[in-house]
Amino acid sequence: MTSRRTFLKGTALGGGLAAAGIPLGSRAMAAPTWQLRWSPVPSRDGLRAFETIEDDRADSHSEGQPHIFAEGDHYRWNMHTIDRDTSTDRQRQEVTGGRNPAGGAYLRMLLGETWRLTYSMFIPNSLRATTTFTHIMQTKQPGSGTAPITVTSLRRVNGRQTIEHKVFGPDILVGRTDLEPLHDKWIDVDYELKIGNGGAGSVRWVIRSGGTTVIDARRTGVDTFLADRVRPKWGIYRSLGDTSGSLRNCHLLIRDLRAYQLTGT
Repeated sequence: MTSRRTFLKGTALGGGLAAAGIPLGSRAMAAPTWQLRWSPVPSRDGLRAFETIEDDRADSHSEGQPHIFAEGDHYRWNMHTIDRDTSTDRQRQEVTGGRNPAGGAYLRMLLGETWRLTYSMFIPNSLRATTTFTHIMQTKQPGSGTAPITVTSLRRVNGRQTIEHKVFGPDILVGRTDLEPLHDKWIDVDYELKIGNGGAGSVRWVIRSGGTTVIDARRTGVDTFLADRVRPKWGIYRSLGDTSGSLRNCHLLIRDLRAYQLTGT
């Protein structure tokens, strides 16, 4: 038989749960967690891991193809000074989005969701910051001719080489740090994007080198959505208008690509 003391204790607990808005007989809601949604393996998946490939789409340098390929445990993008995009004042070798499993359904990053992209990146000394745009990561909506939502860029600032992240349309700087100490080594990127219209979005951009946090920058109250869905892009996309003499044959390496969705919110 249930004692009066046990009954009263249960009643008090039940009343407390009800007062807190938690249905009786149910467990407390679990804390939000990051769910892995995409984790390509270059040696296994190759370029099938991505939604689209933009490798010398103007066929300007057939001798240099492929400019984008899997190489061991990483992906590699090559850029030559003679490469040209379909817009001939710039160069572009990029991959877009993700397919999971490789060659299958597209990675869908939708309005109202929060996503986290992590990866390791090797920027050689030959890939330098420029006075005009050099983007190495973007987020965009699907379709051609649309502006980026956010961009990671290598930019000359008062002659100094920097790596920066911005919300593109309103030109809002999320964070910026010196590039030269990050050349010729593997660095880790941790990027969080809350997809929201108007001021409902937010961005967090983290770079770590050798286990040390180089920059951890956040912007809230920003617009991180245009239409349909959001797709990440990686590669080298740069203007030929640089005046610093920084354009040269170069490459970019990326490994350990992961995409996580925040669930339970």
